[in-house]
Amino acid sequence: MPRYRLVLEYDGGGFVGWQRQANGTGVQQVLEEAIAAFAGVPAVAHAAGRTDAGVHALGQVAHFDLDRDFDPDTVRNALNFHLKPAPVVVRAAAVAAPDFHARFSATERRYLYRILNRRPPPALDRGRVWWVPAPLDAAAMGEAARVLVGSHDFTTFRAAMCQARSPVKTVDEITVDRPGGDGGEEIRITVRARSFLHHQVRNFAGSLRLVGEGKWTAADLRAALEARDRARGGPTAPPEGLYLTGVSY
Repeated sequence: MPRYRLVLEYDGGGFVGWQRQANGTGVQQVLEEAIAAFAGVPAVAHAAGRTDAGVHALGQVAHFDLDRDFDPDTVRNALNFHLKPAPVVVRAAAVAAPDFHARFSATERRYLYRILNRRPPPALDRGRVWWVPAPLDAAAMGEAARVLVGSHDFTTFRAAMCQARSPVKTVDEITVDRPGGDGGEEIRITVRARSFLHHQVRNFAGSLRLVGEGKWTAADLRAALEARDRARGGPTAPPEGLYLTGVSY
């Protein structure tokens, strides 16, 4: 039974998240429906990251099994045909090893959080960035973000409904930059780790905004981290600024 590995891109704005749910349409559902329409048999799709409602993906990885062999390009093209008009695209398809698992074989996940930092609201990027009209100090945000690198108990940045067994995670890298320098309108937060807690990156972004506004210092961010108390953290940033950009194996 061949196993196929996909790289997906999608706009999460109209979905309840990756996972198939009773209260709306998930990315998993439309992908599985496309597989069934193409192959004529049902299949279960597994993803590297269970993105939340409204969260986007540029490099989500998924896998599924079929009972017959297809050329990977045929799989990609056929799925893209059957995915229309949903805002989901298969960027690449390949045959995977029988023991490959999109979620459990992953060694690193990468996320991007986009903040549009200007007085006018977005038009073309509406639903794809967090609009923050108040001026933000990206350099201060980047300096403070270093506090979050390494292995820590991230309870302060963990959603109440998080199902992870432990709040301890290791953040390999987090950067904050403003492309175009001080005159740039966008601030980008990028984070690399093997795995994440529920809402962890969005809670990072909400807390770093407080630093950018001058309401917190790096010492305040460290105190919040060490408190291991969600109530001590900043607000949860909205989902529309978050993108799963890639997964390594």
